[in-house]
Amino acid sequence: MKRTCTLKTGDRIRLLSMNDPDPIPVGTTGTVVGVHPQSDWTQVDVDWDNGRSLMLSIPPDTVEKVP
Repeated sequence: MKRTCTLKTGDRIRLLSMNDPDPIPVGTTGTVVGVHPQSDWTQVDVDWDNGRSLMLSIPPDTVEKVP
């Protein structure tokens, strides 16, 4: 079953988990600056509030939208 990523440019998010050897810390917030759907995953480019620049791969990475 294909999962649909509902994020869009400008959304504010909080990281819940990241599958990366040097991940962004859980709980870090950021702003979505690009969403690039692939066949069975979505690349999400984020301007993280801590200054890092590391994209998300959804799935397996998980986030929640914040106001």
